[in-house]
Amino acid sequence: MWESEGEARGGGREHGIGCLDPDRHDGVESDGFECRNESRRYASSDIPSDLLVKVRGASFHLHKYPLLSRSGRMNRIICESSRDSELIEVELNDIPGGPESFELAAKFCYGFAVDLTASNISGLRSAAEYLEMTEDLEEGNLIFKTEAFLSYVVLSSWRDSIVVLKSCESLSPWAENIQIVRRCSESIAWKACANPRGIRWAYTGRPTRTCSPKWNSGDSKDSSPGKNQPVPPDWWFEDVSILRIDHFVRVVTAIKVKGMRFDLIGAAIMHYASKWLPGLAKEGARGSDDAWNQGGLHLTVAGSANKEDLSSSQIREQRMVIESLISIIPPQKDSVSCCFLLRMLRLANILKVAPALGTELEKRVGMQLEQATLQDLLIPSYNRGETSYDVDLVHRLLEHFLVQEQTEASSPGREPYPEKCGYDANSRPSVPIAKLRVAKLLDSYLTEVSRDRNLSLTKFQVLAEALPDSARTCDDGLYRAVDSYLKAHPTLTEHERKRLCRVMDCQKLSIDACTHAAQNERLPLRVVVQVLFSEQLKISNAIANASLKEAGESHLQPMMCTRRQLLEGTPQSFQEGWATAKKDINTLKFEMESMKAKYLELQSDMDNLQRQFEKMASTKSSKQSLSAWSAGWKKLSKLTKITSAVAHDKGAQIPETGVAETTRKGPRRWRNSIS
Repeated sequence: MWESEGEARGGGREHGIGCLDPDRHDGVESDGFECRNESRRYASSDIPSDLLVKVRGASFHLHKYPLLSRSGRMNRIICESSRDSELIEVELNDIPGGPESFELAAKFCYGFAVDLTASNISGLRSAAEYLEMTEDLEEGNLIFKTEAFLSYVVLSSWRDSIVVLKSCESLSPWAENIQIVRRCSESIAWKACANPRGIRWAYTGRPTRTCSPKWNSGDSKDSSPGKNQPVPPDWWFEDVSILRIDHFVRVVTAIKVKGMRFDLIGAAIMHYASKWLPGLAKEGARGSDDAWNQGGLHLTVAGSANKEDLSSSQIREQRMVIESLISIIPPQKDSVSCCFLLRMLRLANILKVAPALGTELEKRVGMQLEQATLQDLLIPSYNRGETSYDVDLVHRLLEHFLVQEQTEASSPGREPYPEKCGYDANSRPSVPIAKLRVAKLLDSYLTEVSRDRNLSLTKFQVLAEALPDSARTCDDGLYRAVDSYLKAHPTLTEHERKRLCRVMDCQKLSIDACTHAAQNERLPLRVVVQVLFSEQLKISNAIANASLKEAGESHLQPMMCTRRQLLEGTPQSFQEGWATAKKDINTLKFEMESMKAKYLELQSDMDNLQRQFEKMASTKSSKQSLSAWSAGWKKLSKLTKITSAVAHDKGAQIPETGVAETTRKGPRRWRNSIS
């Protein structure tokens, strides 16, 4: 679309400027330059050349006056050179556009006809800036002419804007400094966001076999739809995808400012990534890890099988592409698919992108983790000596998902997605459904990674307990993962097996899972008992619910039925499960009674030994106490003798009054009492 009048008439866009000789001639010498060999060009004139300009291996034999009259830089160089020498030699290896642009500028200085096209305008405009061909030297100089062509011809055409921006890749920083990149990016953004109805259709973005579209293809019927055919919203994807990553970022940034729908911007980013990063293709991700490595670790060089085959420049280029794409992904949820984000994350880990961008990408994955698939979540661990898959990365994704869920739950007044963005607010899964999907995905992931012998019990347990208990309504998937881990790690101790089984809730197991667990020899005995109890409880509840349902349907039947009738009314699978569970329970009861009898016998023996020990201890202590008592008694008798002697001496000194008083009192009479 956006054709000029010259393109509409079927002709090419060629504009002559600075035509001092308006006549056009065929042949090599029609423009006034001779090519005597591949690297030497001579201005056709009877006057011998007095100026030799070398540009990147090409030599131009020219004259001083035509160049110094229109180029400020050449004027200074010629004036500073030696005036005595007949031939002045100048090297301009840093001129933008190279020999081609300098040749066009030299033709303009000589007054020859110069054909401006979208392919050479950016190089010629940069060369004119380098040579300082301004209006101060001559009116209508080369800068003025090229600026007019850019403003009035190139920027009004979609095709020419793309071509000019593509040609600016080799003109840094000149094209950036003279605003060619900015103006072309804004022109492309304005045309991509404009309503294509009523505008002449001629876009270049049809699927092609080569990497870049055919700009001047004459087969317009294949690339242009009919007048009544609607324009697809992604008509501009293929055109902008040929641009270098920095120019693509400029275009997408300008498109965001114009107000493009975020889902279209995300689709354009995915299209660009699929073209420049073939490893993100869906086929490569669905295959084995070798197929992924073969398809995902090269940019434009075919045959690169792994990271070691890439050169350092290719690795830097890939890293720059991934980091740039991460930085321009729209912040809205669902702007790009979760599978695309996970594949980007896989490549980002391989190429060691900036940690901040890697964390940002992980947050984006966590925002829509419920859309992920198991195959995309199996990201290999590229650190040697660790697990086969990056379990820590998945744990971080779960943390980001839970943070996002809490944020959404704390903002109930958040507005739904508008219909103009292409999303229905009612079709968006609710928070519980998202958690259920993530829990199911996590159980499948645990089952897959549990086969890795290098996976530690702590990592498995932490990952299994990352989600809250409310996220799972059934623990069958978690039981399957636990059983797979026990099978892959047969050397676990009894304590470790009990610790592993704590991650699942036996009450949330289905009847089939309970039946399997009751016969699983890898589970600890305590867990088997819990499973059997849970299975019995479920069967009893099922029978009770069935009986209540039958009672509700028939009001004439009694509310309570016999056990035999209930069993006859249940399905055969329930009856078989109940019989198996009953047999296992009886076996466990018998074993528990045996263990109880052995315990009582051991307790009796222990009591006998305790009594014998106490008897021996008491005998020994009695002998020791007797010897101590005899020694104490001897000391006491000796003390008594001394005391009595002292008392006898004191008794002789008692006065007679005291004796008389004692005799006067007389003997004490006891009181008669009935008691």
